[in-house]
Amino acid sequence: MAFTRTLSITGAIALAASLAACGSSSSGGGSSAAASGGGGAKYGNCKITSKANSIKIKPAVAGTLTVETTLPAQGWWNGTTADSIKDGYEYCMAAELANMAGLKKLSIKAVSFDQLVAGHTANFDLALAEISITPERAKVVDFSKPYFDSNIGVLTKKGAGITADNIKGKRCAAYSGTTSVDFLKNKLKCKSQKVYPDSQTLYQGVLSGQTDVALLDTAIVLAEAKQTGNKLEVPGQYKTGEKYGAIYPKGSANETELDKGITTLLNDGTLKTLSKDYLGPAFGGDPSSVPVWAVK
Repeated sequence: MAFTRTLSITGAIALAASLAACGSSSSGGGSSAAASGGGGAKYGNCKITSKANSIKIKPAVAGTLTVETTLPAQGWWNGTTADSIKDGYEYCMAAELANMAGLKKLSIKAVSFDQLVAGHTANFDLALAEISITPERAKVVDFSKPYFDSNIGVLTKKGAGITADNIKGKRCAAYSGTTSVDFLKNKLKCKSQKVYPDSQTLYQGVLSGQTDVALLDTAIVLAEAKQTGNKLEVPGQYKTGEKYGAIYPKGSANETELDKGITTLLNDGTLKTLSKDYLGPAFGGDPSSVPVWAVK
């Protein structure tokens, strides 16, 4: 992922997100949700509204849409393992695409974010993992059209008193493979910098007092703050202009049709509805209400 979140979906989505390349390092595992017959497909708890068989793709696995992601990512993928996920913004987005492609199964694979954005995974149709679109990543993978806007959020202990004026003197951290690492090292330039291997060790670093600040997509860190019972908070965010896109295997013949499906979901309000249903409750607040800080 390229995490920096300021919840706001490109075009049709009202919430603003901030992601700065969040890449979960969970790997392995997979789930498969079968579609029901008769009038409409059913994938987990998703309320499918798209038109079946409205796009045509050749899936990696016959009859199945195989989607890679990184976990955990509450709101986007509700569950801690691929097998336990039944809903969430990106899960249900994938379910809509599976229905549009006339595929009866949706298979979820949890992979390492570093491996995903480096183009080192295989046998999948698309990846949805709050991935920021960057020129460097586009050299090894193909991106879909953007479907979500993102910024980088500042996660701290509640009441820590971190501000835009004093943050550079604090111990700041990001996690490997995310765009937050580049932001930390080359733009924010905190006096003390650390890179953690994954999101869980990053969050634990803040909770345990090993670091003062964690940098990651605003929407993601808002959700994490809520998960900790508000032991953590998000006092600010940095506007980066990043956008999330799905990743396709390099040279995928399905790119045009899947982009067509994503465009439909943007234009008909489906993604706006998913944002309202899953992201707002998961974040415990509107990311657009988080103060935007300037790098000083």
